Amino acid sequence: EAPAESFPPLRNEAAVRVLRGRMKGIQGHCNSCYMDTALFSLFSCTSVLDSMLFMPFPPCDRNVQGILRDEIVNPLRRTGFVRASSVMHLREQLTDKGQCSSFTNAEKDPEEFLNLIMQQILGMEPLLKLQSGGREQDCYCYQIFLDKQEDLVVPNVQQLVERSFLSSDLKLVEIPSCFIIQMPRFGKEYKMFSKIIPSLELDITDLLLDSPRECCLCGDVATLECS
Repeated sequence: EAPAESFPPLRNEAAVRVLRGRMKGIQGHCNSCYMDTALFSLFSCTSVLDSMLFMPFPPCDRNVQGILRDEIVNPLRRTGFVRASSVMHLREQLTDKGQCSSFTNAEKDPEEFLNLIMQQILGMEPLLKLQSGGREQDCYCYQIFLDKQEDLVVPNVQQLVERSFLSSDLKLVEIPSCFIIQMPRFGKEYKMFSKIIPSLELDITDLLLDSPRECCLCGDVATLECS
């Protein structure tokens, strides 16, 4: 059987042309929004995680990989639209593979979905190494946790990540190959921010553990850090 054709992620004018307009993106159905937004973010305009689509995994997991590549990512990049039935096909497979029976109908946390597909099904190495209070932890994505910020009305992602790391006393042990960030959660009753401005680049200099940085007073290499 010939391998299915693969399509590169959309960039610049092509992204605007293919993804903008009505009936574009991933069609929602039956509380699928958490998965739709995660899949769109991870694959529509970047190839950083394309190893998930092509790495040689055990035969029992090729099914999930094939659905992800051929029914979701390639149509999204080719036509800008993915049918809800394709996502449901993936959700049914995740329900079979996971310990949870409600992937096909309930709303989930994106982190639960990413951990299942990246760790349990595809066996990928964790993408992030974090340190807090001298203890290291590995994970696949980072969720921003913040108390109410009175001075931030329309924040950008850079501000949110820096404040979240500061409030949780976190540092990145190393520069991550892929830094998946989940925005502050909100429900129907409460939204912490009505809008968040995407930061097109993220400066992680101050988030890195033991990274040489300059003193804000004299400009030499700093020896102390004030939080």
